[in-house]
Formats: sequence, structure tokens, C-alpha cells
Amino acid sequence: MIFRQRIKFYKRHGARYMELDMTKGSPAKLIARFIIPIIIGNIFQQLYNMADTIIVGRFVGLDALAAVGATGSVVFLILGFTQGLTTGFTVMTAQRFGAGDREGMKKSIGSAVILSVFVTVIMTAGSMAGMDTLLGWMNTPEDIFAMSRQYLMVICAGIFCNVLYNLQASILRAIGNSVVPLVLLFISSIVNIVLDYVLIVYGNMGVGGAAVATVASQGLSGVLCLIYIVRAVPALHVSKEHFRLEEQCVKNQLSVGIPMALQFSITAIGTILVQSALNLLGSMAVAAYSVSCKVEQVVTQPFAAMGVTMATYCAQNRGINDLDRIQKGVKWANIMSAAYAVVIYGLIYVALPYIIPLFASEDIELITGYAKIYIGVCGAFFIPLGMIFIFRNALQGCGFGFMPMMGGVVELASRSILAFVAARMLSYTGVCLANVSAWLTAGVFLWLAYHVLMKRMRRNYVPDK
Repeated sequence: MIFRQRIKFYKRHGARYMELDMTKGSPAKLIARFIIPIIIGNIFQQLYNMADTIIVGRFVGLDALAAVGATGSVVFLILGFTQGLTTGFTVMTAQRFGAGDREGMKKSIGSAVILSVFVTVIMTAGSMAGMDTLLGWMNTPEDIFAMSRQYLMVICAGIFCNVLYNLQASILRAIGNSVVPLVLLFISSIVNIVLDYVLIVYGNMGVGGAAVATVASQGLSGVLCLIYIVRAVPALHVSKEHFRLEEQCVKNQLSVGIPMALQFSITAIGTILVQSALNLLGSMAVAAYSVSCKVEQVVTQPFAAMGVTMATYCAQNRGINDLDRIQKGVKWANIMSAAYAVVIYGLIYVALPYIIPLFASEDIELITGYAKIYIGVCGAFFIPLGMIFIFRNALQGCGFGFMPMMGGVVELASRSILAFVAARMLSYTGVCLANVSAWLTAGVFLWLAYHVLMKRMRRNYVPDK
């Protein structure tokens, strides 16, 4: 009912009601206005991911908790690749919107839809066919192998649901609309939590029930997003002639989308190597690490949200070649991100003893001890983590794909070296340091890349006559 009323309101007041032109006005205020719904939406998304972990841990057991936790890096590898592509496909949409080229914007949307269909088919078939091999490479403990496989196969079968939502959400954000994706994520979060409880507790579906709940809730948010665009955003309505793969458009989309997808995959490969080292320490360490990562993922969502914000902000301003405005926005983003990093580090470390019992009903002291090591080590380096999101997405918004991808390569190399050492030493602290090393090296690399490419853009800039 509320959703229907909102659609009628937006339709009555025109599509521009929910658009945000980030080429005019105070950069700091625009960033704050755009980022808040994304932060809330990302946290909701993490909450329904966390709901899987909490309900599985408390109602199925620590082995099941470890099984779901062991799949995190694989889910990131598969879904991160598709998310990188769909986000990259819509960078041109934001640039055309910023330049006022509505026809070009619609062509980019039609092309993005066709490309996303191809990606969905290939990723679904490939990931399901190679799942057993991948889990074997990761040294997945035998006592959780079957449950991990069950969870992942359901997630892979539902890739189309993830793509359906993420592509449409990226299109909406490209025109400055970060509110509707938030509303839809809130709805899907509630649905996911309810389904988790029903399927696991009453349906006795175990980890498979958690996966089904996740896919179903993502599918719902995708369908609702489509309904909203069709009924309330005429500016995004595309016709049959827009669904064409024009050479230049496809070239531009792939030149950004493929590096973004590979960057996600490269980062995911690093986390898989870390997970492989962690798996050697046994299912208890895996369960504790999983809990720690879930907590970290929730509190670091403002960094990810800042990245999404900077991609849109820089893409729109790149559309009018306002390089000074891009630099001002990046400066404010780093100030906000650093301030948040300092505050949240202290708060989350103090709150850990009260958070861990939400996830487990046994061996709480042991898991809390592991979690304190993880947060204590990694939380001290939240500032460079925030830098990665800001500089990577700023460059991608400006149309650069290669250097952000190379930042992922640097991150992979650094994380892999530490993961190898941790595996040889069977060190939990070493596993944590692998993440820290990746954040530091990639953060510095992307900071340098941003300044180098900004100078290049200034040298190549030709003002409009």
C-alpha cells in the first residue's frame, strides 16, 4: 500500500523529483544528501546477510555457521563480478545524464540490459559447474563441505535475481536517485529475515533455507525496482530501438565494466586465499572469523556507500569536464571517511562482547577472543580501507578502468603473500594482517593513481568554445 502510494506521488510530481544533479551546489552537502540513503540501504543489505549467520548459528549449530562463513569469499567472487559489470555498464548512463544527453542515456541503458543478460547466463552456468573444484582448492573442511556446497549452489542458481536488482539500482543511482534503492532494500531485508526464520526453524531446511531466503528477497527487490521504474520514472523508459549493441557504446561500457568486474574478482581471489589459510585452522576459527567479518562488513558500509557516491558524483561532473569540482568532492569524501573510521574503530571494539552472543550460543568466550584479535588489528587500518573505495570509484566514475583494476592486483599480491605466510605458520593473527597489508598497499597505490590521472585529464582538457 505504502509502496503504491509513493509510486503515485512520484509519478504525479514528475521523474525529476527523485533525480539529483551533482554538477551544481556544495559538494559536501550533495555527497551527504546522496550517501545517507546508500549507507542505510547497504546496512540493511548486510543485516539480511547477517540474519543468515545469526539464525544459522543459533538454530542449526556452529558447523553450519562455519559452512555459511566459509562461502563468503566465494559469494563475493561470483556476485562481485556481476555487480562490478552492472555498475560499470551504468557509468556511461551517469555521464550522459550529467551532460544532459537523455537519448544517449537511454541507449546506454538498453545496451546494459542486453549485456547483463549475457553475463547472467554465463556466470550461472560457469559457477555451478565449477563449485566442487573451487571448494576443494579452498581446503574446505570435510565436516562443512556438503553444507557449504548446498548454500553456494542455491546462491548461484539465483544470480539472475542479484543482477536484476543491482542493474536497476545502479541505473537509478546514475541519475542521482539513491532513495528508492534504500526503500526496496528495506523491504527485501524484512522479507529475508522472516524467510530465514520460517525456512530454517520451521522448515528444517538448514543452510539451504538461508540461501533460498537470500535469493528470494533479492528477486523481490528486483521486481519492485522494475515496477517503480516502469510506473514512476519516465526519464528511464526505453523503447525497442534502444535495445541495440552499438559498437561505441558497448566498447565504452565494457572498457569500464570489465575492469570493475575483474577488480571485484581479483579482490575476491585474495579473500579466497585468506579463507584457504584460515580453513587450515579448523571450523572453530572459521566460525569466529566469519562472525568478525560480518561485524566488520556492517560497520564499514559507509566506506562502500562513499564509493558508490563518488562514482556517481565524479561521473556526472566528468560529463561536463568540471575537474575542479571532482577534486573538491574527493577531498570532502576523504575527510568524512577518515573521521568516521576513527570513531567507529573505538566503538566497535568496545561493543564486541555484547555483539558476539547474537551469533553463537556456545564457545562464546573463544569466539570473542578471536573477534577481538580481528577487529583490533584490522580496525586500526580503516582509514586506508576508506581511501580504496573513494579513489577507486572516483577513477571509475571518470571513465578509467585499468588503474582501479591494477589497484586490485596490488591488493591481491599483498594479501596473497601474507596469507601464504599465515598458512605456513598456522597463525590467526597472520590471516588478519593479510587484510591490513592489502588495504595499505592498495590505498597508497590508488591515491597515487588518482593524482597521476587527474593531472593527465587536466593536460588533455579542451574547454568548450
